[in-house]
This record gives sequence, structure tokens and C-alpha cells, in this order.
Amino acid sequence: MRLKSFLMLLITLLFTVGCADKSLKVDEDFNKPATHWYNKIIKSIKVGDLDKADDAYASLSSEHVNSKLQKEALLILANAHSEKNEHIMARFYIDTYLTRYAQSDNIEYLKYLKLKSNFNSLKKANRDQKLIIDTIKNANNYIQKFPTSIYNPLVHTMLTKLYLAELSLNRSIAKLYNKTGKKNAAKIYEEKVSSSWLKDTQIDLSNQGILGKIFN
Repeated sequence: MRLKSFLMLLITLLFTVGCADKSLKVDEDFNKPATHWYNKIIKSIKVGDLDKADDAYASLSSEHVNSKLQKEALLILANAHSEKNEHIMARFYIDTYLTRYAQSDNIEYLKYLKLKSNFNSLKKANRDQKLIIDTIKNANNYIQKFPTSIYNPLVHTMLTKLYLAELSLNRSIAKLYNKTGKKNAAKIYEEKVSSSWLKDTQIDLSNQGILGKIFN
């Protein structure tokens, strides 16, 4: 009986200490200054742990709504996720920045970064016709809105590759419709091919992953 009582007491003590440790850890990360969370974001990015960086930003944004450090943190996180090809998260931070700081001097760069993120997404989304069309539209809009942007040469390069991808995709769709006997639908895409300024370029989309090669 004494042994049983002793074991129960030991288990109770271990459980209590464990809960106390967890409580202490929560207290340690509670009510910290904005610089604490900002530094945690930087440190986490440096070691490649973007999940922890995201968590630190969540704390920064919830505990310090008006902190000026949020603005810089959003830029840093957008770049970090973009570099890791985590385009959904990159666009989340870009959109958050654009919503909160619409008059910022960084708008031109952020719009370019979002465009680049969409462009890079196409390396994996081989036949996403809508994404190709939308990115072409956004790239042209960017050039019109920022005609003197230092990023325009890069945007023009993106556009050329996007038009090549669109041309290749239209050829593939036209070919598929012809094979399945849908001549009217095939004609629509054949006209799109013939109206392209890159129509003399020969690219075969039957090769899987060809869009990835175009975008690299």
C-alpha cells in the first residue's frame, strides 16, 4: 500500500511540475515587446524555420497592432517565403502589406514581388490556363502603372515566357480538340495560335513539364 501511495504521489508531482513548466513557458512568451517578436522572426528565418517565423509574426500582429515593426516584418516574410517558393504564403504577406500600407514607397516593389510569385507558381502548375492568362494581364497592368520601374526589364522577360506558355498551351488544346472531333472548339484555339506574335516558335507541350522549362 505504501509503495502504491508513493507511486501515485510521484506521478502527481511529475504531472504538476510538467504543467508548471508549460505554464512558465506560456508566461515567458506573453506580453513581450514588439522587438522580441521581430527579433524572433529574423532569427527563425536565418535558420530556415519559416513556421516559427510565421508564428512570431502572428504574435507581433496580435499583441502590437500599431507597431511600426509590422511593416518591415511583412516585407521580410514575403521575401523569405518567395525565396523558398512558398508562393501562397508570400502572396498572403504581400496582400496584407498592400492592404495596410497602400501609400507606401514599397508598392512598386511589392507589386513586382507578387507578380514574380505568380509567375514562379507556374513552374509547378503545368497546365493552369487561367493562371497564365491572369499573370499576363497583371504583368501588362504593371508595366502600364509603373512605366519607369526598374523591374520592367524583368517583367518583360516574364511576359515573353508567359506568351510562349500560352501559345504552347493553345496549340496543345487545339490538337486535343481536333483528335476528339470538336472542330469548332479546335478552330477557336487555332485562331489564337495564328494571332500570336510568337506563332513561328515551335514548342511541343506533349513533353510533360515543358512549361517548367519555359519558366526556368
